Amino acid sequence: MSHKSPFNCGKTFYANNWTGTPAHNPSGSIDWQDYGGDDINGETVRATAAGTATFNDAGSTSYGKWIEIRHSDGTRTRYAHLATMVRSAGSTLSVSQGTVIGTVGSTGGSNAPHLHYEQRTSTGAMDTSPTVDGVTVSLGQKKAITSTNGCGGNPYTPEEVCGSGYSVIDSAALTGGRTYLLYNSGNGYNCVVTLKSTNLGSASAVSALLEPQGESRTTDSGSYDYYAGPVRRDAAGQCVKWGGSVGSSSYISGFEHCD
Repeated sequence: MSHKSPFNCGKTFYANNWTGTPAHNPSGSIDWQDYGGDDINGETVRATAAGTATFNDAGSTSYGKWIEIRHSDGTRTRYAHLATMVRSAGSTLSVSQGTVIGTVGSTGGSNAPHLHYEQRTSTGAMDTSPTVDGVTVSLGQKKAITSTNGCGGNPYTPEEVCGSGYSVIDSAALTGGRTYLLYNSGNGYNCVVTLKSTNLGSASAVSALLEPQGESRTTDSGSYDYYAGPVRRDAAGQCVKWGGSVGSSSYISGFEHCD
């Protein structure tokens, strides 16, 4: 399993696999720390490889807010002391390499903001010399690593944003992104999300809208890092008008998809 750094494309932080007294627990885990003038506190945290993420909260003890991702080969990674998580504790989420899962903080038994990161084998044993973005950090080593994670485009998919049961039924290209219409045949709801393809990770104007025929329009509009939405409406058997915008580029459909 090939892992990338858990941070935005181009970001450099120290990966510290420290030893000493008191002992790092568990031994072989990485503390990601400030590098140069770049403060790690509040940084976006991304999945280092694809898998199924489980969200947990140990409160003011241990890992605090933390996430474990189980990967297809049975290995797993852990991300601890998070300030925020993209799902509530007890939730799960299918993630791609680069999917945003939370932000760096200092929850749990942490003395200062940092990201506690582990790579574990399929049996649960620690890999004490984890490799990230092609750099191996063995016990006692501290290395500056520059992330290549999330460099290939928006880490989110429309299905991830709208949630379980939704499938894309239409989309429209925008300058700097694409807006999507999804439908959930299980509950009769439509969902609209607009994904950015430029200025990823930086807040910029983006919107998503959905209007069942004969009803009011719902719009999510603001300065967002990756997407606007999800905008969900019950529209079983109704025509819908949908669309969105990225910057000054916008699309709004006519009333359609009336099934």
